[in-house]
Amino acid sequence: MTQSPRILIADDDSILTDMLSEYLEEEGFAVECTATGLETVQAVAHETPDLVVLDIMMPELNGIEALKEIRRHTDIPVIMLTARGDDLDRILGLELGADDYLGKPCNPRELLARIRAVLRRSAGSISPPDRDLVLGDLGLYPGTRRTTVMGTDVCLTQTEFDLLYLLLSTPDQVVTKADMSLNVLDKPISQWDRSIDVHISNLRRKIGLHEDGSERIRTLRGSGYLYVSQARAP
Repeated sequence: MTQSPRILIADDDSILTDMLSEYLEEEGFAVECTATGLETVQAVAHETPDLVVLDIMMPELNGIEALKEIRRHTDIPVIMLTARGDDLDRILGLELGADDYLGKPCNPRELLARIRAVLRRSAGSISPPDRDLVLGDLGLYPGTRRTTVMGTDVCLTQTEFDLLYLLLSTPDQVVTKADMSLNVLDKPISQWDRSIDVHISNLRRKIGLHEDGSERIRTLRGSGYLYVSQARAP
């Protein structure tokens, strides 16, 4: 029998967690809840859930601090719950490695859709990469989710790896943000959604520049991004 995916809901609003737990359990998930950031970090370390739904506003450690601690040790998928319209928290969460975010109060059906989408990405079932990609000094190895730059391992989140794989699959060709959102985040992009931009910013920071100092990932404003296959002369 297939084991039910384990979801950890981290929120100090007991009414909300009870409601979400009941809904997700009816949909076939095993659910655990924590009410503080510290409890959440400890639960991730000891229970290893398949995905964490993490509220920003919690006692002891807030969601941002808890996410920092979680990312020190694991790339487990995380969906942040943020106050609607609070772009700063959303962007900060993505910069720290969150996979997605949802505004509160959240619709359980929308949360369910986001959870399923992130779990599909985590399982590699969305446009699954079927081959290693090596371009110059950058290598992507989907079998082990390993990334190397100049022979050195680079730690990427699931989302970052999938975005880079998509870019590297068609080097020197533009990939639109709409295509990135559909193929990697498994959702249509909205007008003010900056998720892709933040993930690309994280990628640039982690993989660095070409040896000559030129950029690896180029922005084409109003269109998307492309991976430059080799260092180019200025």
